[in-house]
Amino acid sequence: MNTGILGTKLGMAQLFDSAGLAIPVTIIKAGPCTVTQVKSLEKEGYYALQLGYMETQASRVSKPILGHLKKTGSLPLKYLKEYKTKTLPPNNVGSTVSVAIFGIGDMVSVSGKTIGKGFAGTVKRHNFTRGPMTHGSKNHREPGSIGMGTTPGRVYPGKKMAGRLGGKQSTIKNLSVILIDSEDNLLVVKGSVPGKPGTILSIKKTTR
Repeated sequence: MNTGILGTKLGMAQLFDSAGLAIPVTIIKAGPCTVTQVKSLEKEGYYALQLGYMETQASRVSKPILGHLKKTGSLPLKYLKEYKTKTLPPNNVGSTVSVAIFGIGDMVSVSGKTIGKGFAGTVKRHNFTRGPMTHGSKNHREPGSIGMGTTPGRVYPGKKMAGRLGGKQSTIKNLSVILIDSEDNLLVVKGSVPGKPGTILSIKKTTR
């Protein structure tokens, strides 16, 4: 069953393999997550497992979410995430999902919000090349022409221009699990994942 888990990015480090090569890794505190709802084909029309992560105060949770959690007898949880499954999940409401669902060598996809970098120009945002710096040029980092003349007489939608950079949902696929620490709920994956330390991540096994 392809179930995922929620976690928090702790930061990056490096490990050394048997050949002495440095491997860049990301350390994630994954779970433990509480099963807050099990969705079935008969009632909701599809199979899914809803997980809750990070216990918090009841005053910090909206009333609809708090009422939903009280129905299942769950504690106030800050984040909820649904993972669709092909069959009815064997988990019961109130049970715990931990890093034990992963194994060393598994391939996972990690989703999260990228680091927001504010308003950025075309050179930084889209890797545009700069203009000439000498001979009286007044076009150093400007975008230049953005469209044609009379025909079509407009700018096509989706034109790459200056704007907000980062702060969007992103997914990095096929990251290999290097190390698992079940005692401290730590998951170490090869490579980088979206966001800065403290970012909430969704980790899911990659289906082959």
